[in-house]
Amino acid sequence: MIRITFLGTSGSVPTKKRGMPSVSLERDGSTYLFDCGEGTQRQMLLYGVNPSGLKAIFISHVHGDHVIGIAGLLRTMALNRRTSPLDIFVPKGYEDAIKALIVFDNARMGYKITVIGIGNGVVYKGNDFAIEAFRLKHSVPSYGYVFRENERIHFIKDKAAKLGIKGKMFRELLSRKRIKSGDRTIRLSEVITKEEGISVAYVADTRPLPETVKKVRGADLLIHEATYLGDLEVLAKERMHSTVAEAASIAKKAKVDRLVLFHISARYKEDRKLAAEAKAIFNNSEVAKDGLKIIL
Repeated sequence: MIRITFLGTSGSVPTKKRGMPSVSLERDGSTYLFDCGEGTQRQMLLYGVNPSGLKAIFISHVHGDHVIGIAGLLRTMALNRRTSPLDIFVPKGYEDAIKALIVFDNARMGYKITVIGIGNGVVYKGNDFAIEAFRLKHSVPSYGYVFRENERIHFIKDKAAKLGIKGKMFRELLSRKRIKSGDRTIRLSEVITKEEGISVAYVADTRPLPETVKKVRGADLLIHEATYLGDLEVLAKERMHSTVAEAASIAKKAKVDRLVLFHISARYKEDRKLAAEAKAIFNNSEVAKDGLKIIL
């Protein structure tokens, strides 16, 4: 099970209803954080995301609304006597900006923090998943991320049994791709079905790009910034952001299953027009609110 929690959904400045950008992904007792705006640690407490399970933070870019929360979160975890290491990923060349948030007051952390500069490509691997970064187009270097589970393999048990495969033979067949059973060689492909793993794409501050369509294609969930309604497209271009309509068009072209919009301008006090503009292009769209949880 994968649980996505929207910890902050505003852009640039907070509102009474929206905090600064941050989204958590929880899986198998581990938490992965995408961006860490001001107040993220409080939002984690408020919406039931346990900081002790945090393995890594993936920063899209170093504008303050996406990173300032790192300072408080790291210190709170230190005060709570964290000992497990933490990796922080940030666009290459901006490592010092993140390190400054760690060392500015000489706080005693008590656990290892590694800041890693990234470019395009896989930046993190788990036992059965990977997280890939890809370049976006913003006023400073910015990256999107795709969490993707490995392909899942399921044995066709009845067929395997008829062919005499049992016990440790399953493990051997998985590793060697073929096995002898009696006088016959059985190939792994004969007794399995394959299922694509779950994929979640996180696309923060950017203009819409053809490359984004390629990278997020077929995602179970696309989280995409949508700072403005379409009538402010000129402003979106000036400030290197996306409109709701542009984000919905990305979702449609990429044939994702579900689109959730975030990084909403503080000028919008309610979501009705935002949702309507998105659904007119891509029906399975919604506007995130702080605390929204999605189970995949």
